[in-house]
Amino acid sequence: MKKNQLRLNDTMKALVDEYIVSCEPVSSRILNEKYLGDVSSATLRLDLLKLEQMNLISQPHTSAGRIPTIGGYRKYLEIIEPEHVKISYPRMDMLRDLLIHNYKDTPRALHYIMQNLAKETDQLSFVAEPEVSSGYLAKLDVFSIGDSKFIFVMSLDSGLDKTVILKCDNELTEAQLKKLVRYLNDELVGLQIYDIANRVLTEMRENTQNNLVSQFLAELHKAFVEISDFFIHFDGSIKFLEQPEFDAKENILKFLSLIQRQDFLLNTMQNNQLEKDVNIVMGEDFAMGGWLDFVLIYARYEVFGIPGYLGVLAPLRTEYRKLIPLLRDVAKTITNTTKRGMIVPHKEVKQ
Repeated sequence: MKKNQLRLNDTMKALVDEYIVSCEPVSSRILNEKYLGDVSSATLRLDLLKLEQMNLISQPHTSAGRIPTIGGYRKYLEIIEPEHVKISYPRMDMLRDLLIHNYKDTPRALHYIMQNLAKETDQLSFVAEPEVSSGYLAKLDVFSIGDSKFIFVMSLDSGLDKTVILKCDNELTEAQLKKLVRYLNDELVGLQIYDIANRVLTEMRENTQNNLVSQFLAELHKAFVEISDFFIHFDGSIKFLEQPEFDAKENILKFLSLIQRQDFLLNTMQNNQLEKDVNIVMGEDFAMGGWLDFVLIYARYEVFGIPGYLGVLAPLRTEYRKLIPLLRDVAKTITNTTKRGMIVPHKEVKQ
């Protein structure tokens, strides 16, 4: 990279870092005094002009300093991305212990994790988990519809029925199917959907010697995963409203409207999954003009192979340097601690 471009990147990075801290337009004098002392004032003013012409920063008033645009934030994220590998969240052992201690009630562990995220970030944190995960199975029916296809009907204690059509390669006779359904109801009725999908069916497969039963259980597991629609749980703290961006009632109302659109948020997360540990949605990504001042930062995790999301909703001016490594490490710890249908304790090997 050319020297001039490196200097422009340093200027862009310094400006955003200062704006995130101060929430005030950043002057060339502040940049020169705090971040770029080896750059002359004249050169710095020219670099700021170039960044403005590139639509990466803007000047709210003629005599004011500059603030980053949405494009500027995106450029900033690109610049600081290599630095994330050097940062790690220091409390992962505590998080592993929390997951292990709540092995039989993983949703509770995820709730604690969400609360801890809110405390660590001072932003509105969330965990997206299957909506039906806390329900209990009242009855399971399976019907053959030909061509090795089956309809799985899960009746929940809430009265809700979920139906999924899946294919099983091995053909079952009517008698075999009835016997399997009776066996499954004896084993599964009364258990929490979350436990059935995440633990029980895996254990049943591991303990069976019958290949036909094992394959059928695998298809049943897919069915339970498919019915587990996501539901977003937000942390109840309102401390995030103390940020200057929420001084205006209008911004609070816009933010609340975004929170209420769970379907939109879930579709956004599912449709914007890049090959990154942490994904960021801002600006026109929201496809709604009223939400241009906010950012969605989230990571995908898995609990026993069941996918979920966790993250924060925040103003554009937020601590990306802290949030991105934090969400990355929390999501990876959840995924790595809960594998193969069981909690995997983490043990450090001492030399």
